[in-house]
Amino acid sequence: MNIANEQTRYSRLAQITKLINTKLELKEVLEHVVTAISEEIVRCDSVGIYLPQEDGTYRGFVGKPELINGLSLDMHVVDTEYDHLAKEVIESKKAIYIPDTSRDNRPDPRAIEAFGIKSLLVLPMEYEKEMYGLVFLFDYGQPMNLTKSEIESIKAYVNMAAVAVRNSKNLTRKESLIADKQLLLNVTRELSMCSTLQEVMDKCFQYIGEVLDNPNIGSHIIDPVAQRHFNPTSLSKDSDWSEEEWKNTHSHLAVDFNKDLVFQEVISTKQSIFIADTLSDPRPNHEACRRFGIKGMYIIPMIATGNVLGTIAIVNLNERDQKYPKSAMQLAESIADATAPVLSNLLFIEKQELIISERTSELTEKNSELEHVIKEVKQIGHERELILNSAGEGIFGLDLEGTITFCNPSATHILGYEHESELIGYSCQNIFEDCLSDQSGLFSPNLRDGKDKGAEDEYFHKKDRSRFPVEFVITPQIENRETIGYVVTFKDITTRKQMEEKIKYHAYYDSVTNLPNRVLFQDRLHQALNYSESYGSSLGVLFLDLDRFKKINDTFGHTFGDQVLRKISDRLIRKLPKETTVSRQGGDEFIILLPSIQSKQEATDWAREVLQVFADPFHINQQEVAVKTSLGVSIFPENGMNPEQLIKHADAAMYKAKQLSGNRFQLYSPSQEERGIENVELENDLYKALRNDELNVVYQPKFNSKTNMIIGLEALLRWNRPNKGVVRPQEFIPLAEETGLIIPIGEWILRKSCEQTKFWHNQGFPHLSVSVNLSPQQFNQEDLVNKVQLILTETQLPAASLELELTENLIIHNTEKTLAVIHNLKELGVKISIDDFGTGYSSLAYLKNFPVDTLKIDKTFIDGLPDNPNNAAITNTVITLANSLQLEVIAEGVEKEEQLNYLTDHGCHLIQGFYYCRPLKPEDVIERVHTS
Repeated sequence: MNIANEQTRYSRLAQITKLINTKLELKEVLEHVVTAISEEIVRCDSVGIYLPQEDGTYRGFVGKPELINGLSLDMHVVDTEYDHLAKEVIESKKAIYIPDTSRDNRPDPRAIEAFGIKSLLVLPMEYEKEMYGLVFLFDYGQPMNLTKSEIESIKAYVNMAAVAVRNSKNLTRKESLIADKQLLLNVTRELSMCSTLQEVMDKCFQYIGEVLDNPNIGSHIIDPVAQRHFNPTSLSKDSDWSEEEWKNTHSHLAVDFNKDLVFQEVISTKQSIFIADTLSDPRPNHEACRRFGIKGMYIIPMIATGNVLGTIAIVNLNERDQKYPKSAMQLAESIADATAPVLSNLLFIEKQELIISERTSELTEKNSELEHVIKEVKQIGHERELILNSAGEGIFGLDLEGTITFCNPSATHILGYEHESELIGYSCQNIFEDCLSDQSGLFSPNLRDGKDKGAEDEYFHKKDRSRFPVEFVITPQIENRETIGYVVTFKDITTRKQMEEKIKYHAYYDSVTNLPNRVLFQDRLHQALNYSESYGSSLGVLFLDLDRFKKINDTFGHTFGDQVLRKISDRLIRKLPKETTVSRQGGDEFIILLPSIQSKQEATDWAREVLQVFADPFHINQQEVAVKTSLGVSIFPENGMNPEQLIKHADAAMYKAKQLSGNRFQLYSPSQEERGIENVELENDLYKALRNDELNVVYQPKFNSKTNMIIGLEALLRWNRPNKGVVRPQEFIPLAEETGLIIPIGEWILRKSCEQTKFWHNQGFPHLSVSVNLSPQQFNQEDLVNKVQLILTETQLPAASLELELTENLIIHNTEKTLAVIHNLKELGVKISIDDFGTGYSSLAYLKNFPVDTLKIDKTFIDGLPDNPNNAAITNTVITLANSLQLEVIAEGVEKEEQLNYLTDHGCHLIQGFYYCRPLKPEDVIERVHTS
């Protein structure tokens, strides 16, 4: 297809695009598409657009002619059971052209015979992988004899039809969602005012009954005390059954919900179940369905804090195979979801009241028992009083032979005995880890004095001979200055020991991945270095930093990110030798120690193995995530003699790998560190530049080629670095974006440009406007609109004299928020321009949705004009689209006369580039305006 035809095609597509954006009804838009296909691309007897129906068929919607053989188009239904051609188009999503239907048996033979179809073209009306309908073109006179070019043109118009249907569906869906949202807000508000379980369920039944147009609704709620036991709780007031009869029937049937397959599936999966015909499904209780007259059922779980509180059952008592619209079912489930937390609170209160009642009864009984015990305690002798004074710990008494004479309940329990009688009268050797009897056989606690108590822990034995750590004290019982026995006071310190071990573990291991942490890694690296120095061997340190891991945390959350880190650590451990130490240093950084390597080549081989770990994506919670890493390598002794140097140099090499696009490894070299120092110096100087007024703004004029007059200027940033000279923007702008300095710098440029433009207005040139670029970080500020409004107010510059330039890639992402910000800026009166148009995700969709004023053709397309046909075609398309959508279009980077001539010949008259003028200092602008 020649360039002229392409221009015509893009122009017609742009017109159709405009129609899609108007408020015409869908039928009117599609009629325009049909007219364009049948009158401007091909001559055929009939063109029809068929839209999908709920039963899987496709029914005629618009077409030409409206009547064929006395049948209106909406009476014509395409059934894929008979029309195998339509079925193939739907499955393949590709257009199929049959020049002679007599030689092809795929079309519906009934339609071929009824309409005398000679040739046939069927196209899928598909957009973004979703089918919106079918388009049929056919002749019942002479065959169409379509060319490949004509078919491609028809496809373009059919795609526009798909966009129109998509937009119509989206509008209908949005209106439905708004209504559903309002209904849910009403449900939530009214539920919040309910104070009883019956009120909650009545309100729930009312709304679900309205949504599903079925009043036969009941609830079965888990008993708050018996937990897993279900009770039939409440029935809709409008049900065909009375609640009393409903509950009595449950009782007579002795329904066991723990054995009911439907209820148990709902509880276990926490998902709703819809059964259109209970007789044809083995899961329902058929006897119960027969007694209740249930033909079909829809069971919805009520879930709060992850637990199923019960179910809502909507049953069909009239006919089988009754179905509900999917949207109505989703809304009904949302109502159930809104009901569940309110129900949960009421059930919790009910359960607490039951528990309080039971506890009160128990407490009364315990108080009675306690009074009896107190009476007995008053009769206990002196020994029992000593025991009760230390009731918080285990206590037992010993005679001089080491026989246990008494023990308190705590001692009995801690030692694993059921009753004190199992201890009293038996030797303490059953308890102590070491025998404390002297040569005479008497108990002698003095034998412990010679032990090194710090060398090992103290242990007691339980009844089952298991040992546990203890702290204990042996106090002699003295009477008349003679020792008559001993009292042993002890406590179980198992929990404390476990906590000490846990604290010790976390002092050396990372809590997320269980890998050695920074402290343990340093220790192992020291040991490895000592070994290498002693035996003259080498070792390697690999420093890993995950590429763009912050995006994973921001997108899926830190819990998901922690799972990714654990998956990565598992893969690294499996891939590397056992003697290797894999350590997480924190965040998304890992360090690997190769304790003994033979050569530099071996280190690089392992680096490649580590990169291979990240070759396959990670699967977490049914989500596939691709993670890559940048890797730096340092080797002892070439790259350092101590841990600090080796880690530092591996880190520097890693940053070099990240600068080289990431997902690769880099060996350390001294030049990397020097470059790192230069970057730090550049960053420090850039911080000072704004404060010390080292930045300045120059202005690139924009010309109207028809008048050769300056119509506006673009503000460009320049930096004259002290003792270094002029720094190119491409060197410091990325650094400013990386460090966040782009935000204060961007605000400074905006204010400076507005002040300068207002100055030119005051000099008698009010027609001049200024364009200022916004970086993504600036655009994402929450108070961007307020800042722009404040600067316009302070500088008194009319908003219409300011144009903000946004990159194409910036507005494609986060479109909902972006659209809101752009609308707010437009409300101020500011103009919006898309910079570098055509280099990103060029799409008619956002041109339709975003209220932009100007498209700016990128210099990369201008450079090849007029000789490069691809650049020419893209440039022509942008100009045609801009004109069709009533947008301004400006070309940047125009340096040659032949480029200018080509652009003006094709309708682009706003020019920016060296052909007219290089960027000017502020003081030179007025003079250039005078000479233009």
